[in-house]
Formats: sequence, C-alpha cells, structure tokens
Amino acid sequence: MLDRLTLDQLRALIAVAESGSFSAAARRLGRVQSAVSQSVQSLETALGITLFDRAGKTPVLSDAGQVVLNDARHLVRGAETLRARAESIAVEVEPELTLAVDGTFPNAPLMASLKDLSLTFPYLPVTLFTEHLGGAEQRLTDGAARLAIYPIVGNGMGRTDLESEFLAAIPLVPVVAADHPLAAEAGPLGREALLQHLQLVLTDRTQVTAGFSGGIVSTRIWRFADLSTRLEYLLAGFGWCNMPLHLVESHIAAGRLKQLDLKAMGGTLRSFPQHVVHEPGRRPGRAGRWLIEDLRRRMTANN
Repeated sequence: MLDRLTLDQLRALIAVAESGSFSAAARRLGRVQSAVSQSVQSLETALGITLFDRAGKTPVLSDAGQVVLNDARHLVRGAETLRARAESIAVEVEPELTLAVDGTFPNAPLMASLKDLSLTFPYLPVTLFTEHLGGAEQRLTDGAARLAIYPIVGNGMGRTDLESEFLAAIPLVPVVAADHPLAAEAGPLGREALLQHLQLVLTDRTQVTAGFSGGIVSTRIWRFADLSTRLEYLLAGFGWCNMPLHLVESHIAAGRLKQLDLKAMGGTLRSFPQHVVHEPGRRPGRAGRWLIEDLRRRMTANN
C-alpha cells in the first residue's frame, strides 16, 4: 500500500496544512483545487487514515494528520536534497568534499572559505580532518580524504607520486615564555645558547615522516603529538620551539611569549610552504577547485 505514495501527494498535504485550505494550496502549487483534493484523498486511501477533519469551512489536521505531516516534510526535504545533490554531481561537483589539513595552516581563512563554500554549494557534505606532520598525507593514502593541505617536508619523505601545487607559505617563529631563561639572553643567539635548553617538538603518529629530524637543535627534547598541547607547555615555560606565527602573535603582543633572535635565521622568518595535494589522476571537482582558489585569494590578501 505504501508503494502508492508519491511526492506529489506529500506536497499537497503540506500545502493544505500550511495554507489553511484546499483553494489556497491550489494557488500555491499552481494547480486546480480538484487536483489538490484528489491528491490528499489518494494519500488518505494509501495510508488508510483520515488526515483532515472536513466538517467545518476549512480543513483541520487530525492527530494522525499532524504526525504524517511531520514525516511528509522530512521525506520531501530528503527528496529535494537528493535531487540537488544529483544535479551537482552531474555538473562535476564531487558528491562529498573530504579534506585533510595540517594543523599549521591558519584556521581563520580556512573557516571563512568553508563558510562561503557552504553558501555556494549548500547541499555538499564536507568532512574535515585536522592532522599533524604526516597525518594529512596518511588520510590521502587511506582514502579517507580526497584532498589535503600540508607542508611537504624533506626530500624523500612521504610519497613521491602524489600531485601537488603550492598554496601559501606559513611563517614560523622561534619563541619562548617571557619568564624562561632564554628570554633574558641578548640575541642573536647561536646554536650553543640553545643546546642545553629543552626544545619542544612535534612527533608524528604515522610513519610518513619517520626519521625526519629537521629543526631539532637542542640535546634535550620533549615530543608532542599536537600543536595545541605544545603551545600550552610553551606558555608554561617548559622550553622553546618554532611555532606558526599566526598561533603565537597574540601571545607575543601580550608579552606572554618572546620571539627569539637566532643567528641561524639572520633576522628572517622561516616558513612552511603549504601545498594542495591529491592522488594522481584524482583532481578535485568543482567544489574542491572553488575552495582552493578562494583560500589562495585569502592567503594572498593576508600577505
């Protein structure tokens, strides 16, 4: 019996309930009143229940009708979403945008781009992974993400068959808590000044960057699996480290952290070149390309 239900019947039910009469529903749907009445009657027959009390001048939803109305709205919205998603796929919009982003990438422009993406492609599901070191590449390899943004570190590290394009350079600064002994030393500081002080470094949960030790200077190191925890220990005065500038500039301005002047850097900032990466032959669809270009525009404007 339920196989005889149609979206036309459900839309007629919703229109009558929301407009208050069969005639108003007909005008809303652009149909004749008799056709709307017939659709609702066919729905009642298919369900075996009465949806409206027609004793008065205007139809009134029965208790059963109110329950069915809620389900009807859900089914019609689902059908409309299905149709919109199918139309998007037909014009090369990916069915879902799965994105893995390295934790060093600034969250503010990413959020702004994703917000505008949701307005441009309202029916596109998005899955966002925030990873560190080799995590974003691992998501690509596992198939969990189709698109990734991360710094490509060291020659020979990770996969060499992936396709990539430069997106933006993220400045890094050496910093230490304001009450740490290093903060009181006059710069520029050489390697010997850093050797005996604890350095806070990130460790990779994956094997992608196994053996990579770039940026490690001190003989004493503590390893952390994520940037936010390392930042907390940095602020607490445990040691020094290189941090993305956008994550620490407010702490530097407030006097909680001090930027170190290192001889090796010659007064210039190091940077992580962030790349957009994907599997060979699996270029991003329309939504992915839109996101990349919007991010590139925002990152260029901020530099």
